[in-house]
Amino acid sequence: MTEPARRQTVPLTCHGHSRPVTHLSFSPLEKEDSYYMISSCKDGNPMLRDGQTGDWIGTFLGHKGATWQARLSPDASTAATSSADFSAKIWDTHTGELLYVLKHDHIVRAIAYPYENSGLLATGGYEKKLRIFDLADQRPATSPSGTSPEPVTIDASKAFEIGEGVHKDIIKFIVWARDPNVIITASGDTLRWFDLPSRRCVREAKLEGEIKSCELVSLAPSHSAPTDIGGGLPVLAVAAGKTAYFWGGSRAEDELKRITLPHGIASVGLDLKGRKFVVGEEPGTWARVYTWDEGQEIDVHKGHHGPIWSIAFSPDGNLYATGSEDGTIKMWKNCDGYYGLWRGGVSGSGTD
Repeated sequence: MTEPARRQTVPLTCHGHSRPVTHLSFSPLEKEDSYYMISSCKDGNPMLRDGQTGDWIGTFLGHKGATWQARLSPDASTAATSSADFSAKIWDTHTGELLYVLKHDHIVRAIAYPYENSGLLATGGYEKKLRIFDLADQRPATSPSGTSPEPVTIDASKAFEIGEGVHKDIIKFIVWARDPNVIITASGDTLRWFDLPSRRCVREAKLEGEIKSCELVSLAPSHSAPTDIGGGLPVLAVAAGKTAYFWGGSRAEDELKRITLPHGIASVGLDLKGRKFVVGEEPGTWARVYTWDEGQEIDVHKGHHGPIWSIAFSPDGNLYATGSEDGTIKMWKNCDGYYGLWRGGVSGSGTD
């Protein structure tokens, strides 16, 4: 007797972008368990959405080139975006106003806030330089009522460079570890760990192939537990070649597992509590779900019409989002019962 086919919960599709979605991420958990999602796109217009429903909140207008990454600050008061227009920009998430322009000499691919500090931002890209900007040094001037403040422009020469001359390839991802003195970069096929007080590279790991995604995965403190993958600490999830790599600990340098799959991986997301991970296959357009413990495929999500470049789990773990070359974002329920705009049922196997 064959096992009955599982009926998947229908995903929510977020439209609005006109070109490929390059990156998406969630904010930390806010009051009343709300949170936000931000996306970057080759159309140059990063978008802010309600994290539970995907409803559009606003678009940050001002970049003159593709945006490669977008992240929300730890307190969700600002958003940072990196762009092909040789800049990173920082925006007020409540008003949409541009607060800072961080000028570079080439395309900016990667940005990262520290885990608990909204006053610093790390950048990297085609210059192959890891820089840290201290935003507290300069603040936008207070504007007269009803007018927008003039954004502060900070030249890259004013930033602190970390690991001078170390990177030989474009810096595509930056991750700030739970330990604020440790920052990690993904460049070519190599991960590097840097000690900020000494500004030196203290470790390198050469992976199977070019690194396609590199994210620090964490749950809100109210939702995390010692029984989670990583023991309640964030986990570094990396996709390179056909292998998904995972590191844990406060410095994200303790290798927890590496799992090689029968296909290439364009992106990876990790369900810390549900003990599974999701990958965007490459080449291909499907998201495949595997168990953490056995590495067995348990689900396939179809619906995108292009490669999935980014996968992110919400801070409560109740959903995850996929961003694709096809210009859409899809949100997939990862819990039982009612949640967000879903009317109920069992995730992955029940009714909507």
